[in-house]
Amino acid sequence: MKKILSGTVAAIALIATPAVAQTSELHYAGGVVSPLTNPSGFGGAIAAGLNEIGILAGVGTRYTAFADAPSDSETATPTVNVVFTLSGTVNRDCSFYAGNNSNARNIDFGVIGVRTGNNENVNSAFEMVGPAVAAIDTLTAGCNTNNVVEINKNDIRGLVNANPGGYDTDEFQANIPYAVTASWTGVALNAQTTGTPQSLNVPTTGNAGQKQQGAWRSNMDIDIVAPAVTNKGLVAGSYTGTTTLTLRAL
Repeated sequence: MKKILSGTVAAIALIATPAVAQTSELHYAGGVVSPLTNPSGFGGAIAAGLNEIGILAGVGTRYTAFADAPSDSETATPTVNVVFTLSGTVNRDCSFYAGNNSNARNIDFGVIGVRTGNNENVNSAFEMVGPAVAAIDTLTAGCNTNNVVEINKNDIRGLVNANPGGYDTDEFQANIPYAVTASWTGVALNAQTTGTPQSLNVPTTGNAGQKQQGAWRSNMDIDIVAPAVTNKGLVAGSYTGTTTLTLRAL
């Protein structure tokens, strides 16, 4: 019996599906070897050949379908990760607000009082009445990287009278020792933690000191104290000295 397509229209579905083999169909019906579907191998080739001879003789029918398309140009990637590398540079910096001009950094004790009364005992005449003190405060200080805080006196003797004239060295001196203490809030070198009170002290007998720190920013207090010289009298004249505070990035 002849086989026909049911209905008035034969619908052909076109489908593109990933990883599906291309269409290659060969069907025979009503022929020498019938039905024959997609013959393969040596036997299949002989059967198809016999059916082809039959078709030439007007016996049977044949149906073929073939479809192909080129594959992806490259392996498909359902997920693509694109990494953007962001970079920038922050310059190392240390800051210390020390007033608007050099006058702010000229620390003048004024008259450093000595015992000048004519009723003073000879063992205390011309000695300092009391300590000389200076308090320096800034609200802005710090460094944004590992750093060192340094304090340096220009003379280990302290404040020095450069032109004292002559004097009995057993009874007088021409220098006033002083100590320097700096205080701030910071962290230890390379530490990543909450800041705590820090300090650096250079005593009356010292000339310099330093302390390494991690990045910090806070106010800083600098206290200068010259204890009263009581073992000897002070030679009259001008007493001067310099103290340098350095914040240096490492």
